[in-house]
Amino acid sequence: MTDTGLLDPRTVRTLAAELDLHPSKQRGQNFVVDPNTVRRIVALSGVQPGEVVLEVGPGLGSLTLGLLEAGAHVVAVEIEPSLAGRLVRTVTERLPDAVERLTVVEADAMRVTTLDPMPTRVVANLPYNVSVPVILHLLATFPSIASGLVMVQLEVADRLVAPPGSKVYGTPSAKLAWYASASRVGTVPASVFWPVPNVESGLVAFARREAPSTVDRERVFGVVDAAFGQRRKMLRAALARVFGSSAGATEALERAGVDPTLRGETLTIGQFASIAHQLSEGPDPRR
Repeated sequence: MTDTGLLDPRTVRTLAAELDLHPSKQRGQNFVVDPNTVRRIVALSGVQPGEVVLEVGPGLGSLTLGLLEAGAHVVAVEIEPSLAGRLVRTVTERLPDAVERLTVVEADAMRVTTLDPMPTRVVANLPYNVSVPVILHLLATFPSIASGLVMVQLEVADRLVAPPGSKVYGTPSAKLAWYASASRVGTVPASVFWPVPNVESGLVAFARREAPSTVDRERVFGVVDAAFGQRRKMLRAALARVFGSSAGATEALERAGVDPTLRGETLTIGQFASIAHQLSEGPDPRR
């Protein structure tokens, strides 16, 4: 390949054939084959020249090339050895002037704890089956990440940005809200992927903000998990195990200024933190 630019459907298939790659449903491998979609994602992400961007799951390099084209330094974390090994060659062949701005890390994104250089933004087409854990892991592990744009399954996108009281508000919504404000900024049709998935994708933009409380994050998340583990129950029942009894939960909720008859789906992350504060001298809700 001697042509330059972003990947088109023919080139994606050529690369896949070269690597004897058969996209894995288990790993959620669906590759973007439309350059216009890539440029749209990059534009929506707000990436600036010289910025260090973390990309998880670069695959064959469609989005990687778009981010490099925008002037970013891309730290690409790829779990598949053959894809990680091919990425530098692909960039060298198609955007040779940008290869010095590419750092490839062959690793499971859920196990990465250090990166060099440190990213300030995340832009990624995340595998559907691990998108929420990856987002939360990255925000917890890398305080340098101030913002991001991720492409996820449309249903997951709606859950991530759902406000309290929404039918799809749940654990992902509350936990992401601990770290950042988030909104859905677009949709992506299935037709721009190879292979074509059975669902559309959504684009979620987020911006880090100060945590709503000084209470230990894991303690707060333990309360969130307990509340949504029995989401149809009133909080006084759903949190009974956490506080030792329904009566204990009722007392703690009242001290936190939360109506014990409410359900978890109506609470903000700040209210969850207020409840967790009642445990600050008591047992860990994860136990």
